Amino acid sequence: MSAMQDRMTDTLYGLGWGAVKKLPEPVAAALGRTIADTAWKRRGKGVVRLEANLARVVPDAGPERLAELSQAGMRSYMRYWMESFRLPVWGTERLRRSVDIESIQRLHDGMADGRGVIMALPHLANWDLAGVWATRALGIPFTTVAERLKPETLYDRFVAYRESLGMEVLPHTGGSAFGTLARRLRDGGLVCLVADRDLSASGTEVKFFGETARMPAGPALLAQQTGALLLPVTLWYDGTVMRGRVHPSIEVPETGTRAEKTSVMTQALADAFATGIADHPEDWHMLQRLWLSDLEDRGETGEPRR
Repeated sequence: MSAMQDRMTDTLYGLGWGAVKKLPEPVAAALGRTIADTAWKRRGKGVVRLEANLARVVPDAGPERLAELSQAGMRSYMRYWMESFRLPVWGTERLRRSVDIESIQRLHDGMADGRGVIMALPHLANWDLAGVWATRALGIPFTTVAERLKPETLYDRFVAYRESLGMEVLPHTGGSAFGTLARRLRDGGLVCLVADRDLSASGTEVKFFGETARMPAGPALLAQQTGALLLPVTLWYDGTVMRGRVHPSIEVPETGTRAEKTSVMTQALADAFATGIADHPEDWHMLQRLWLSDLEDRGETGEPRR
């Protein structure tokens, strides 16, 4: 990306954060749908990739059904952005009305035990909204990790934005994130990680909708090293409310090497993610290549995400 493109990208995101939150909510929602439908009709790389990914999630879907799902998926994706731009002006009561998470007692029980909790999520619905709900409605601060975006000024915007919402944000690169996360967990804290796509090319291979993909080993390794509770979480939109489910905890196997334990635990995470994605495929915002066969076809190891 050229310096001019970097500045333009940063400026556009800046306008989004500055302008969208000032719009009346119906206007912002309509704008999001218009942008989503325009992008869907143009069938750029992201839309084509989304449909290809959805074809694995819903293997019996024909072309018309996949088109419907991809359009709904783009609308869900733009809803994520419109909500995220507006989250800084949402009050606590609005947050409570907007989010309903099943089995949240699993989080409370884990925090009460003082062992630390890792919540691992796929790219479903709005994980930023879930995070703000945790910090403001539940009063539970947490630490997360963000990939370094280009331009650097855009990354700085994302970090400042998420920290303004009550999150501690660590850079994905640099090597110190794992140690800091482990310390937070040993202190009985909460760590939240989006974990359905490996960004390092050194993740753990799993079977995901019948094919091999690679997912981050971090959640499983942190649970092994610190004794923290590992909880998969899936989210979905239901009208004006975002719903979710905290799945049963993934325990550390009693036997096996660290690599073997990591493989078993990461596969269990993938299985929980697959359940949520299969139930709500239109809310899975995976516009990048995920399965190894797709990456190998292009000679790629990964692509940046937001």
